[in-house]
Amino acid sequence: MDTCDVLIIGGGPAGSSCAWQLSQSGRHVVILDKAQFPRHKVCAGWITPPVLDELQIEVVDYEQRSVIQPITRFLTGMIGGREVETVYDRAVSYGIRRFEFDDYLLRRSGARLRLGEPFRTIRQDGTDWVVNESIRAPLVIGAGGHFCPVARHFSPSSDADSSTAAEPQPELRVVVAQEIEFEMTAAQREHCTVLPERPELLFCPDLKGYGWIFRKRDWLNIGLGREQEGRLSSHVADFVARMQQQGKIPHDLPGPFHGHAYKLRTSLPRPSFNPPGILLIGDAAGLADRQSGEGIRPAIESGLLAAATIRELSGHNLVNLTTIYCGKLQARFGDSPSAMTGISGCIPQSARQFVAGWLMTSSWFSRRVLLDRWFLHAEVPVLRV
Repeated sequence: MDTCDVLIIGGGPAGSSCAWQLSQSGRHVVILDKAQFPRHKVCAGWITPPVLDELQIEVVDYEQRSVIQPITRFLTGMIGGREVETVYDRAVSYGIRRFEFDDYLLRRSGARLRLGEPFRTIRQDGTDWVVNESIRAPLVIGAGGHFCPVARHFSPSSDADSSTAAEPQPELRVVVAQEIEFEMTAAQREHCTVLPERPELLFCPDLKGYGWIFRKRDWLNIGLGREQEGRLSSHVADFVARMQQQGKIPHDLPGPFHGHAYKLRTSLPRPSFNPPGILLIGDAAGLADRQSGEGIRPAIESGLLAAATIRELSGHNLVNLTTIYCGKLQARFGDSPSAMTGISGCIPQSARQFVAGWLMTSSWFSRRVLLDRWFLHAEVPVLRV
């Protein structure tokens, strides 16, 4: 039987960041993931300077082996409407390829890796948890994203025995998205008008989602996400056709779009949600930002907070562990509903499209609200743990 201090299910940014902090404090950590890394991950792929600070990543070092595109400008607006350019005097974000970024974090995490091995079973044995009948640990952290098998196992909506099901989590808003990322040919680069330092964010007229075009050196990422949308493919097709007509993106896209889903943060996990010794981090805990849908920074910060909580407590006082961790989440992410409400929540339905269209043409609104507040979170300080 393989044993460790902490078993993390999921090798994405949340799991890797948690393992990195725990390994530095001398904990024996194992990461289990069904995928082999590097692996393709559906994501627009951008991070803000605080993420680099929290992870102690130097841009000059990272760019020696991987793509990291400084972003100093944005083009925003409504799909089919007038677009507004916002210019900054510094890099306010960076475009990355998740294929590279996730692998980088995983390899430097200090954890022992069990890759290509899916989560199958979990059971409690005394004070320990036994996973796949082959790994024993007092602490198991679910970091498997929206479809995290640990979260699904302990959720009443899963197929798990109801006797082991935890308290229901409050209803969460789900976003579904499709995207494609590819390295452009010389001809495609020549006909792509999107600037590497200037991503484009274009909102759907009904405000239920937005499309994006990110160029990272020679790599182009195109996608669109919407809340609980049954007709996503048709929205994506319409968006792509319009962008091609405007000459923004190539007509010869190399393949199909790939889909994914994530939960927007409308509430936070409660201490009673999972049994002692089980923590959820990142998208498994439904922490994606409500306005922008950003998941990378909340995932990383929740992983660091989980690690900090484990380091602070001695022994196996797992009830206190869960309570303290949830308290840290509340302190960091516990925005009031009014503060988290975006355009679609504060404008009456009858006037929403008109008012939103007007706001999107405002340079002040685009910079101060849409970008600084909702997408860049410029007012949120770097997390120190």
